[in-house]
Amino acid sequence: MPILSRRNFLSAGAGFTLLLVLPVRSGRTQGGPPGLPATPNAFIRVGADDTVTVIIKHLEMGQGPYTGLATLVAEEMDADWSQIRAEAAHADDALYRNLAFGVQGTGGSTAIANSYIQMRKAGAAARAMLVAAAAADWGVHPSEITVRAGRLSHPSGREAGFGTFAAAAAGMEVPQDPPLKDPADFVLIGTNVPRLDSAAKANGTAEFTLDLYREGMLTVVVAHPPAFGATVASWDDAAALKVRGVEMVRQIPSGIAVYARNTFAAIKGREALQIQWEEAKAERRSTAEMFEDMSEALEGARVVEQSGEADALDGAAELLEAEYRFPYLAHAPMEPLDAVIEVTDGRAQLWYGCQFPAIDRPIVAQTLGLATDAVRINVLFAGGSFGRRAQGDGHFAAEVAHVAQAAGRDGAFKLLWTREDDIRGGYYRPATLHRLRAGLDAEGRIVGWENRIANQSIMAGTALEAFMQNGLDPSSYEGSNDLPYAVGARRIAWARVDSPVPVLWWRSVGHTHTAFAVEVFLDEVLERAGKDPVRGRLELLGPEATRHRAVLEKVAEFADWKGRTREGRGYGVALAKSFGSHVAQIVEVENGGSLPRVTQVWCAIDCGVAVNPDIIRAQMEGGIGYALSAALYGAITLDGTGRVQQSNFDSYRLLRIEEMPQVHVAILPSAEPPTGVGEPGVPPLGPAVANAWRALTGRPVRQLPLAQLPA
Repeated sequence: MPILSRRNFLSAGAGFTLLLVLPVRSGRTQGGPPGLPATPNAFIRVGADDTVTVIIKHLEMGQGPYTGLATLVAEEMDADWSQIRAEAAHADDALYRNLAFGVQGTGGSTAIANSYIQMRKAGAAARAMLVAAAAADWGVHPSEITVRAGRLSHPSGREAGFGTFAAAAAGMEVPQDPPLKDPADFVLIGTNVPRLDSAAKANGTAEFTLDLYREGMLTVVVAHPPAFGATVASWDDAAALKVRGVEMVRQIPSGIAVYARNTFAAIKGREALQIQWEEAKAERRSTAEMFEDMSEALEGARVVEQSGEADALDGAAELLEAEYRFPYLAHAPMEPLDAVIEVTDGRAQLWYGCQFPAIDRPIVAQTLGLATDAVRINVLFAGGSFGRRAQGDGHFAAEVAHVAQAAGRDGAFKLLWTREDDIRGGYYRPATLHRLRAGLDAEGRIVGWENRIANQSIMAGTALEAFMQNGLDPSSYEGSNDLPYAVGARRIAWARVDSPVPVLWWRSVGHTHTAFAVEVFLDEVLERAGKDPVRGRLELLGPEATRHRAVLEKVAEFADWKGRTREGRGYGVALAKSFGSHVAQIVEVENGGSLPRVTQVWCAIDCGVAVNPDIIRAQMEGGIGYALSAALYGAITLDGTGRVQQSNFDSYRLLRIEEMPQVHVAILPSAEPPTGVGEPGVPPLGPAVANAWRALTGRPVRQLPLAQLPA
């Protein structure tokens, strides 16, 4: 990606540049938490050729922030979309912090939500500065100047593009609180402007880590332990060093690193290594044994929410119980982990799809013994992530730095993880166990609800541990403790279990399993009470759940809901709020034998202001496909020695293109601030499929994936 140098910034020959620095006021920012300190943010460059380059502080990994954030700027500048460009911000926590987190990073479906007002104000300030510069040059009052489609004009007939006044505008004081457009006047927000990154990705000019080469660069792969928690006992690199192209072999904290002149040599050298592993502290349990331990842990679960009478379930006329099991899941993005690091004269520069520069940069600096300012991270496109690159412990950044450090010299190194490394390398969605109980009175009304959950904490032991609340990790049970339904007395409890198997956020995090457990169990309870799944849910929604109700009613209308079965097909519904967005889905399934064949999915979403409806639809479609893949096939399992049994897409099965259902998406109009869209399409899909499958076959789904259910 291009780097903004001092020469490029100042040179008139290269195009005048407006570097906009906006102070963000302390206090509540729309889409962000209160109490953030004032932070300068540099977001806009205007070239002499009238192009407007928007500096994007969020990683572009397919979800569309290049286009979405640039749209906000272009709208307030009154720019023409054809003149808009986007460029990744480098790692700089002070300049490019996520207002929802307080540090630079992409995650939690916050890219548009945390930047909505910030980027609009950046565009409005840039517009005001350009207008002021033009007014001074033309000798007129700024109010007489009109801006439309990237051109400034005056009734006298004078007209110019942004580039004409970029240099003069750059020297002006930045307006502190520029007025924003009335949404009724939006021209670009709410329209399907073309994505800014699509052409480069289609024609091959987009730069990913694999495309990057530095002079003298060596490619590095690491032999990691075969069991989680194992360490190197001894190793012999004699055979590896005989492989043509292998330059050296070094031990680093995560394993044995092989350095070679090309990828083939590095992999062959790794295969030739002789390593003895110490497994005394390794995970040796099988998946089944781990679930047995989770079941025992539920007895000591800590209460995270309780309301109503504690003995409501004891007095119920009928008691229903169910247990749901969810496996470890790999993220499996198309681009496994990779990065390039170059160390020269006491400085380090990195290039990769970095999701949390605020975490990675200081880890690299500390590992190499450098000041943080001596480390620069250039953020490239990432070929997917789904949470894999959002590492609270910065393990991959640390490994990259250790590779450079162990080389014992300056130079450039490209660290690659193969697909097998990624599937077997851990950092999975935690395996989880839910045990639910619900009580019905004599009229079939729900009078009590209990949900106990056991899994590993993602935050514990990482830089994010500070976000835990009295030892509780909200991401482990989110979605279970804020139900929109009136289910009588409620008791939600969580049991933390530990394992050397490393875990990480997976697309929609805790909602991946809580939405399933809640919506599938609720469907069974409603069926037992003789209620229709849609009408029964609507009856349970309180008056404050207006947005839940709206998406549920919309999807029922959209899908022409007529009940659980129709003409040999099963239909299931699920409702979930995650990352601020409300999503309801209905699926249609046919009997495909041992598995359901999902033919259609209807989806209704309320995500506040829809900045780009086409991207929102794409994210819902992508999330549905991703979730269906996991519901049908996704599972990481450990054998009796703690070894992962999957290694590539032959054994970690993904959805095939012919299995993708037809997806219909309805976006509800809203004037509320934008909320997340990258993840909220995932949670309702699994439970809707399970509910449809139970409707069609009569078989309840109590564990995932469906491919591993008993015949």
